[in-house]
Amino acid sequence: MNIEQHSSTGKWVVSALTAMLLGFTSLYLSAQSWPNPDDAREIGKDAYIYGLPIVMNYAVMYEYAIDRDSGQFKAPFNTLKNESNVYTYKDTAVVTPNSDTPYSFVWMDLRAEPMVISVPAIEKKRYYSIQLVDGNTYNYGYIGSRTTGNDAGKFMVVGPDWEGETPEGIDKVFRSSTDFSIAIFRTQLFDAEDIDNVRKVQSGYRAQPLSAFLGKPAPAQAAKVAFPNIDKKLMQENFFEYLDFALQFAPAGKYEKEIRSRLARIGIGPDKKFDFSDMPPAQRKAAAEGIKLGQASIESAVANIGNKVNGWSISSAFGDQDFYRGNWPLRAAAASAGIYGNDAVEATYPMTRSDGAGKPLDGSKHNYTLTFPKGALPPVNAFWSVTMYDGETQLLIENPIKRYLINSTMLPDMKENTDGSLTIYIQKESPGKELESNWLPAPDGPIYLAMRLYWPKKDPPSVLPPGKGSWKPPAIQMSK
Repeated sequence: MNIEQHSSTGKWVVSALTAMLLGFTSLYLSAQSWPNPDDAREIGKDAYIYGLPIVMNYAVMYEYAIDRDSGQFKAPFNTLKNESNVYTYKDTAVVTPNSDTPYSFVWMDLRAEPMVISVPAIEKKRYYSIQLVDGNTYNYGYIGSRTTGNDAGKFMVVGPDWEGETPEGIDKVFRSSTDFSIAIFRTQLFDAEDIDNVRKVQSGYRAQPLSAFLGKPAPAQAAKVAFPNIDKKLMQENFFEYLDFALQFAPAGKYEKEIRSRLARIGIGPDKKFDFSDMPPAQRKAAAEGIKLGQASIESAVANIGNKVNGWSISSAFGDQDFYRGNWPLRAAAASAGIYGNDAVEATYPMTRSDGAGKPLDGSKHNYTLTFPKGALPPVNAFWSVTMYDGETQLLIENPIKRYLINSTMLPDMKENTDGSLTIYIQKESPGKELESNWLPAPDGPIYLAMRLYWPKKDPPSVLPPGKGSWKPPAIQMSK
């Protein structure tokens, strides 16, 4: 589909007179009701900034739960899928993917009834978390070591409009702000030999509709949805259409009145049938220009997100709707930097594209080192890691030793310096057999690095508050 010549199957055409007679005047946008081009440009910009996380989430949902031929498909809605291995360069649906913990996923369709997530008792030393993320990319709840502990439990996830009794045996209820939502399970892997233990834990996870949990007949199914195909090219060409489609499953939240009202001025909203070609040419052109302005604004926000500490950006950029409080640029920057990031208290993410001198990291030109002084490793209750990404795609890179990160579970096999410090060698070629245990393979080009501090300690030394804590990540140094 081309953004300026799109034929919508759901398009309605009605005269102003008929609309008034039917009481649907509010749904009709006459030529005179369109904003002027300058306003349309600003609304287009705001729509892109507000809507990017929503559309990005839809694209992931489409690949994971709808398109069986996507190459990234996991399982249909309301079906749990356990990944038996960590992510590699072959996993491309999500930018800056975690390669620390084998994932489990369930995309939930909450329209007909709630879902119940059950977890087994998990050994105390093994960290796990279940992050609940809705279609707005709000983290609306957590199950796991930090929040609910490692004992067995049963948790109910309900949709935005659900009303009903909480059945016996349910430990906690979580409410999604959208009809479709994802539960992201992370289960700690100690080393390669530990994978069978992780699989055993995963086999104890359950996700089932409430009726199945109660052993009762299922309610009537929700209406079938004609999900539009999406890929990166279509997402750019038809961004407003995808946003319009997704909003029908996302009732306006308490911070969204103003932005939803602005979007409605160009025909976007759950009570609209958006067709870009309905706009007068001048407004259509201006709104499209707004997308480019929005992209530039988000790129700037990503570059300036958080606090700069020794070349690293450390921020608190993920949370629920009360965390964002209508700060759409922050939400868009967070999704662009790495969609589905955790709340800072669950995991804090120092990220960088530059060395300590502020120069861009480039594996084709330089070798680098990252040295933690003795006794100054990242302070966490669970574990930490440093992950390498291609600086252009923000995806994991193929490399000869199949190593995508260095994490704290690898410490026993790593070589310390004579003073007790620990150096990680960041370069595209091996630093030599003696140091290969400390080698983090780099791409032949721009580098993007992300630390992950799972369940960071709150007492000093601590990375919390993000970027202002007493613990600071050391600067990356160019090798001499």
